[in-house]
Amino acid sequence: MKQLGFYLPWPPTMNTYWRHVGRKTLLSAAGREYREEALALLADAYPVAANPRPLIAGRLAVLLECCPPDRRRRDLDNLPKALLDALTHAGVWGDDSQIDDLRLVRRGVQENAGVFVTVLEIEQA
Repeated sequence: MKQLGFYLPWPPTMNTYWRHVGRKTLLSAAGREYREEALALLADAYPVAANPRPLIAGRLAVLLECCPPDRRRRDLDNLPKALLDALTHAGVWGDDSQIDDLRLVRRGVQENAGVFVTVLEIEQA
């Protein structure tokens, strides 16, 4: 059973993650920047960028411990999309459809806002 843990910066909101251009829906500049920043941070800790195969191929449990930048009201359910997409892009897993257990926990406000991510490969039922 594999387990990974790392810290990523606070992701962009869903309101700024996508852009509509005509009939197309595209990843926004903020979404692309976040994805590249996550890839760079993960490449320092894990060989994700150089490895064509995902780090974890099995079923997954993912814990997101969210440390917001301030005390504004935020819906936690808006948080995971950009973060999970960035981890898919980085090759942590093949596809976020591998996630069977996704948990979000709000922690205290931090000046260096971000998300503690724990990924655990789990036994298939």
